[in-house]
Amino acid sequence: MTTISQPLVSAPAFLETRQGHVLDVRDRSEYDQGHAPGAVHLDIKRWERLARTGDGALQRVDVWESEIGALGIDGRKPVVVHDDGRMTEAARAWFILQWHGVDVQVLDGGWPVLRALQGFGPEQSANTPTPVVYRRPASHAPTVKLIARDELREALDGDVQVLDARTRNEHVGQDLRSNRRGGHLPGARSVPHAELLKADGTLKSAEKLRERLSSAGVSADRPVVTHCDAGGRAALAALAAVVAGHRDVRAYYLGFSDWAADGACPVVKP
Repeated sequence: MTTISQPLVSAPAFLETRQGHVLDVRDRSEYDQGHAPGAVHLDIKRWERLARTGDGALQRVDVWESEIGALGIDGRKPVVVHDDGRMTEAARAWFILQWHGVDVQVLDGGWPVLRALQGFGPEQSANTPTPVVYRRPASHAPTVKLIARDELREALDGDVQVLDARTRNEHVGQDLRSNRRGGHLPGARSVPHAELLKADGTLKSAEKLRERLSSAGVSADRPVVTHCDAGGRAALAALAAVVAGHRDVRAYYLGFSDWAADGACPVVKP
């Protein structure tokens, strides 16, 4: 079974160890202006689009083994991923990578926190990875599992808890984004992803996260499924649930946009 690190690493701890792979998921223009030494750019927007296609669905192990190997990742070294401070895009990459067996951590607070540390010196020369062969470990047990629409629809009649990481306006159906229907899944608890973060953009402490999830009615003793509209906020909420001590966490990665598009899926609107 693959050994998986804790999902979060602080910027000081990252600087102290500096081992393994570093993935920078900011826009390419930002990466080119300066990045962590040795960091490789990952086009997370392309990954987001790919994961929403039939050919690139996250269940397609062969596709994602190729994507991961193209980054020079063979599974022998740990990976740290960071974004521009939003945390959602780093969490998206983290979720996909850990689902496919990579030992990966999110850099807490992302680039702004890292850049502000004394002693940190960015580099500007781009790092081009050498493609390698990556194989998802056969005995891998991901920290956060993936759940699809039909499985979640059946699970709603059971013990599962649904954590909606979208905004309040999305949850109540005032903000449809690009969906035909608005509202939320039956029984879903609203915990907007911004409420999981501190003012400096880092994740709240495990204690504070437990308090926030508990106040929303999300129990650590029952399975929890996180979702948003398109994956990033759901991934961050799943990471937060793991940090808070939840042991049975799944992400409905395709999210509300996938749910709302299926007329057979019930939507609640106050």
